[in-house]
Amino acid sequence: MNTIISTQDLMAIRHQDDVIIIDATGGANTYQRYQEEHLEKAIFVDLDSQLSAVDDPKLGGRHPLPSILDFGHLLTQLGITKQSRVIVYDRLSGANAASRFWWMMRAIGHPSIQVLDGGFQAAKASGYPLQTGVLPPVSPAKEPYPVPHNWLLPTINMQEVELLTTDTDSLIIDVREAHRYEGIEEPIDLIAGHIPSAINIPLANNTNEKGLFKSTKELKELYGPYVNDRATDKKVVHCGSGVSACQTLLALEIAGFELPQLYIGSWSEWSRNK
Repeated sequence: MNTIISTQDLMAIRHQDDVIIIDATGGANTYQRYQEEHLEKAIFVDLDSQLSAVDDPKLGGRHPLPSILDFGHLLTQLGITKQSRVIVYDRLSGANAASRFWWMMRAIGHPSIQVLDGGFQAAKASGYPLQTGVLPPVSPAKEPYPVPHNWLLPTINMQEVELLTTDTDSLIIDVREAHRYEGIEEPIDLIAGHIPSAINIPLANNTNEKGLFKSTKELKELYGPYVNDRATDKKVVHCGSGVSACQTLLALEIAGFELPQLYIGSWSEWSRNK
C-alpha cells in the first residue's frame, strides 16, 4: 500500500466499513476549524493533548511523544483496530501533524496507514464532500489496540544527538525554514540558531507548488546524496518540536529510503539546554 493516497482514491473508498479518516490538524483553534468544516466522516484528533505529552519543553521539547499505552488507548477509543484502513490529513501543505500521526501509527506496526496527499485544501478543491459540526460519538473498538512494548521506528535523545555532532560520518537534517536554521529569526522557541553540524533541507522542498508531494524520483534525487551509504544510527531528522520532521520522514519513505532516527525533542529541547 502506498504511503500517500490521492483525493480521488479516497473518494472511491470512503464508504467502506474498514476506512477511518482522521483530521489531525495542528495549530491554534484546531477544533473550531474542524467544527466549521471537515472531510465527510473525519474524526478529530488533537496534536497537543492526544498525539503529545506536553510538559516541560526543556525535558523533551514542545511535543514529546505520549506513552505508547496512551496512544493505544486513543486508537481503541477511535474505533481503530489492526484491520482498519486509516487515512489521516491536516490543513497544511505537506501534512505536518498528519505526518506525525502517520509516524506514530507506523511506529506501532499498524499495517494500513496513509496520508492524504495535499490534505484538506486539495480535497476541498476537488469537491470532496464536507461536513460541519461534530460527528456522533465514535464506538470504541471491542478489544484494546495491541501496541508493542516500545516504538518500532528509530528515535534518538538529546545526549545521543550531541555525540553525533562531532561524528564526521553522521547526518543531522534540520527541516525548518532557512531563516530559522540560520538564526535570523526564531518565532517560536527562545533562542535562534541550529544544532552544530546540522544541515538544512527545509520541508518545503518535499512538495510542489500545488502542495502535493513530489514524485519518488524527485525525492530520491533530493535526499539520495545525503542519506545513501550512511547507517541508520548515524542519521537524524529534526525540526522545532518533533512534528514537522515527520513530514520529511514521510518524504523519505515515499522515496524508498530506510527511515532515519527522529529527534523528538528537536530544537525546542536543544535550545533550552545548550
